[in-house]
Amino acid sequence: MKKSILLTLSFLFSMVSISFAQNHDMMKKEDGMKKEAKVIKLEQTNGAFTIEELTIGEGTYVFEIENNGVKHDVGFVLAPKGKTTPENHIKNAYVQKAVANGTTSQSKEVTLTKGEYVYFCPLNPTPEYKLIVK
Repeated sequence: MKKSILLTLSFLFSMVSISFAQNHDMMKKEDGMKKEAKVIKLEQTNGAFTIEELTIGEGTYVFEIENNGVKHDVGFVLAPKGKTTPENHIKNAYVQKAVANGTTSQSKEVTLTKGEYVYFCPLNPTPEYKLIVK
């Protein structure tokens, strides 16, 4: 009888332990769940972006670029301030397809940390505009 009770208690204890471990793993996965990226919408006109400076917080972003009246395809480049050569471009910030007049295109997700960046379009071409991450 005592052996039967001990086996039952042992079985229940192991079931509780397994359940606790599974719940703990699920909680860890939920804590680490990816947050949805914020979308930053930027419009390009002939030779310019309509927003000339941005200040944002650290985080993950998607850039959505609209071509409004530029008669050819436009793009988007994001780079650390002072490092605008192609090898320093943040490649995930490139639009996924060239942006024809009257259309939009998005970048992939980009995680930005504190610092100063610039954005511009070499196809349009535009000046460099300031993006500050605080």
